[in-house]
This record gives sequence, C-alpha cells and structure tokens, in this order.
Amino acid sequence: MSDSKTLNITRRGILRAFAATTLVAAPTFSNAAGFLRGSGDIRRIRMYSGRTGERIDTIYWIEGEYIKEAVNEINSFMRDWRTSDVKKMDLRTIDIMAASHNLLDVHEPYMLLSGYRSPKTNAMLRARSRGVAKNSLHMKGQAADLRLANRSVNQISKAALACHAGGVGRYTGSNFVHMDCGPVRSWGR
Repeated sequence: MSDSKTLNITRRGILRAFAATTLVAAPTFSNAAGFLRGSGDIRRIRMYSGRTGERIDTIYWIEGEYIKEAVNEINSFMRDWRTSDVKKMDLRTIDIMAASHNLLDVHEPYMLLSGYRSPKTNAMLRARSRGVAKNSLHMKGQAADLRLANRSVNQISKAALACHAGGVGRYTGSNFVHMDCGPVRSWGR
C-alpha cells in the first residue's frame, strides 16, 4: 500500500522557493537604470517600521512579473500608521526604493518613516511643519521617507538620484531621504 498525501502548494510558495534558489545566483546590478528597465531577475525590498515594530523582507518581482501577494504585503506595511488606512502604493516608487537600496550594497533594511499618508494625517503634519506639501505624493501612494543607519543622507540620495526616475529630497537635519515616482527633481541639503 502506498501512502498518498496531498500537498498544498501555492503559486507564492513556488515563487518563494524559486526566489530562494536564485537569490544567491542573482547578478549584482551595476546601475539602477538597468535594474529599473527589468534587467534583473528579482526585485526585493527590506524595511522596518520604528513606529509599529513591523518588518518586511520580500521578493515582490520575479522575471518581469510582480507578485500580487507580496505587493499587497508591501501596501499593508506602508500604510498610514496613524489611521491604519492602506493605499495601493505606486510600484514605480517601490522599484526606485529597491534599486537605490541595491546600489547602496547593504543588507540593512530601510527604516520607513512615512509611506502612504491619509489626507487627515497630511493635513495634521502640514499644520505642524512648513516642509509638508499640501498635495503630497504620499497621499497618492507615490512616495516614501526612508533612513539607513549605515548610510548617510547624502549616500542614500545619490543612489536614488542615480535612478533618474523621480523626486529625491534630502532632509539631513532629520536624517532621512524622500523618494517618489513623480517628476525627476531634487531638493534639500
């Protein structure tokens, strides 16, 4: 008699297994522009939130396809932590973040300071600071404010600028870099 067991294999499980085996053999990308054009086999994002204590380390793109479940996890992670509102993040912003991280050649996760912001949160922050835009791209799910302990604001912003793919703001006094998928521009010191 043979013992027949049913295996519950999901598409995500297969992709994770594939990614785990290819991650070690994945090429090192020499520039972000090539990475953003899809020359890489995988795209991965690593972040943690000092506000919620949550962490995420996920491969969200393999061989030209975004992994829906991983993207949903990223959206949830990047929610407005003040209101718990979740917005679908613009994948171009996630790609810029991942490409910049790759250029920095670090394994340390980003500290996410701000991803999606609800209009209510944005209005509250705007009332407290002149540095918050009335029509912030954070409210559209198109921006993130990030920090790395082992890289300076200048290093992170240079990596993001190398992507030539959106806005990069340097906030040296507050020790973070703003990245978005809006028009290519830069500001700050």
